[in-house]
Amino acid sequence: MAAMSSPGLRRGIVAVVVFALAGCGSTHHRQVATTKPTPPPPPPPAKPAAVPADAPWPFYGYNVARSRQFPNSTRLDPPFRRGWTYRDYALLEFPPVIYDNTMYFEDYYAHAKALSILTGHSIWTRSLGTLAAASPGLDLQHKLVIFVVLSSTPGARLPGNGRVVAMSMQTGKVVWAHGLGSGSESSPLVLGNSVIIGDAGGTVHSYRVTDGHENWTFQASGAVKGGVAFGAGKIFFGDYGGHVYALDPGNGHEIWSASPGGTFYSTPAVKFGRVYLGNTNGNVYAFSAGSGALSWSAGTGSYVYASPAAADIPGLGPTVFEGSYDSSFRAYNAYSGAVRWIHPAGGRINGSAEIVGNVVYYSDLGLNETVGLDTHGGRKVYSFPDGEFASVIADGRSVFLIGYSTIYQLIPKG
Repeated sequence: MAAMSSPGLRRGIVAVVVFALAGCGSTHHRQVATTKPTPPPPPPPAKPAAVPADAPWPFYGYNVARSRQFPNSTRLDPPFRRGWTYRDYALLEFPPVIYDNTMYFEDYYAHAKALSILTGHSIWTRSLGTLAAASPGLDLQHKLVIFVVLSSTPGARLPGNGRVVAMSMQTGKVVWAHGLGSGSESSPLVLGNSVIIGDAGGTVHSYRVTDGHENWTFQASGAVKGGVAFGAGKIFFGDYGGHVYALDPGNGHEIWSASPGGTFYSTPAVKFGRVYLGNTNGNVYAFSAGSGALSWSAGTGSYVYASPAAADIPGLGPTVFEGSYDSSFRAYNAYSGAVRWIHPAGGRINGSAEIVGNVVYYSDLGLNETVGLDTHGGRKVYSFPDGEFASVIADGRSVFLIGYSTIYQLIPKG
């Protein structure tokens, strides 16, 4: 708004105008009439932009390819300062997922929870069963969160009498649910209007995500414990019968399968035209996403339960990161399987790698710690004295470290 003149200046202006109207001719009247009007006040300042919502982390492994790299996140590199701490008092074997300032997860006792990532306070909690070991999956279009449960039998410690449950992200209200006789620990993947999971009986299920209608099933050669991953128009998974499969996600028809043996607990990562996953026979495998042909395999000398991370690292190139029970964490050339670097972890690695910024994180089951390594050379740049199965996730503003039964907010000091 234009600044107001002082009282003395306004009185002087009034006197001049009165004199002009009383003692001057018509010419002066025309001059007064044609005087330029006072300019309108300037528009009000623009309202500040709304604080952007967090960047979603909707699936185990971050995206549908389960590549485990959180993009555009170099500003999240350590060092950190501690924010809030949330104690669950039960094992958190798999990490949460994130959307709209809320993280969703379930603990060992199948308690499904929604937690504010701004405060660390609980939003809602629902009991879905008695035993669980999987991250949920998010349907962002319909605002649903899908959980799988290993068992609903009181006191259960083994799979059986499980279920899949779709709930409102906002309220935790159950939208639909199906029983799974064998139970499931296969983290759900949402593709379009379908959600796809495996179960301990070796069946892969596709459900319509809005109402739970079963679209198709596929019978594998053994239990499907890892999640399915998507890429190149196919879904991929391994099973406890030692097979790796590629299916058409629309109808569940097999496109190819490979049989390297062993058992697959690892969830695949799809990147660079290949499917990467670890095997309990001690090998890390890479298969052609198009044909299923073996691209390479690399031995570690012990179980590989963990799921790999895959990314194109500046100055290093396409790289796959994987930990093993042999107490080593390795970076492989994604095309050849050649080892780029090895980090001696000192303890068994069961949890999966996650890449945030320039750091790849893993959790050490043997030492009960979480470690961050420089992706380029494997140098340790961060460690935290908690962590066994899951390592970290992020939302674009903070990193969240998943300990044995505790979640920690880590805020970059930069």
